[in-house]
Amino acid sequence: MTPKFQTHQLTLPPEFAGRRLDQALAPLLPQYSRTRIQRWIEEGAVRIDGLKPRPRDVVVGGESATVEARLVEETSVAAQELPLDIVHQDAAVIVINKPPGLVVHPGAGNREHTLQNALLAHDPKLKRVPRAGLVHRIDKDTSGLLVVARTLEAHTALVAELAAHDIEREYLALCTGAMTGGGTVDEPIGRHRTQRTKMAVRSDGRAAVTHFRIEKRFRGHTLARVRLETGRTHQIRVHMEHVGYPIVGDPLYGGRKRFPKGATPELRETLEHFKRQALHAAKLTLTHPKSGKRVSFDAPLPEDLQGLIDMLQRDMDENA
Repeated sequence: MTPKFQTHQLTLPPEFAGRRLDQALAPLLPQYSRTRIQRWIEEGAVRIDGLKPRPRDVVVGGESATVEARLVEETSVAAQELPLDIVHQDAAVIVINKPPGLVVHPGAGNREHTLQNALLAHDPKLKRVPRAGLVHRIDKDTSGLLVVARTLEAHTALVAELAAHDIEREYLALCTGAMTGGGTVDEPIGRHRTQRTKMAVRSDGRAAVTHFRIEKRFRGHTLARVRLETGRTHQIRVHMEHVGYPIVGDPLYGGRKRFPKGATPELRETLEHFKRQALHAAKLTLTHPKSGKRVSFDAPLPEDLQGLIDMLQRDMDENA
């Protein structure tokens, strides 16, 4: 990663007297997160009247502040031309409809052909924004909507919005079992004690809340609309398994495959060979970081999942 520097000269307003230094600088530099400002103070990139301060130092008001903003450009991830399904794009954000099978961030064994590679090719300026502007993620084999911040200001605003649970994320999940009603799962999630690639409901895990309701019920399956209140790893997949309605095709949490009584060979084969979790991020609602307006985006179901749902509908119609 290559650092670039931008120097800001500021005067701390008298009305900020009594605030911690990091708290005083944050509203004067809204394009940067408070965590980033704290780090710059600790690294000696901030001077107050020519002296090196501490983040907790109290402001008097009227001081001269020099902030050497150290902007790190992402150079370890290569730009790579890949097709992108762009739902919306403006100067501040990009909304992507991610296909199933596409990894979001590079990692061990996945240095190329990721969404981050594709974003850096689409907009090279994203190398100046953390993680090429990605503020949240979805699993490789989950499809659907992701928001990307194109500037540091937008990134800071969206990260804060996500932390405050103000970004609404709705999913469509095809679950095994015929639900009788919706509900809320309020169960903490942590790493599985023995299977380290899995997560599990654990009393000592992190708080996790998932709301779900019936979108469409079939003979032996349910299409559920799921809303996340928190964003833990594999949250929907773990919570739906926990309440007895695992997601169809889920290789980690799906359990034993089940078929409607008297299902046709075609339906049985389709269910048997659906090898990814039938989960789609269908709707995203957020406050736009530039306009301040509440905006919503929708993405249609991918072809494989829509085809399976159509087949389940035909099965229900034929057995009515």
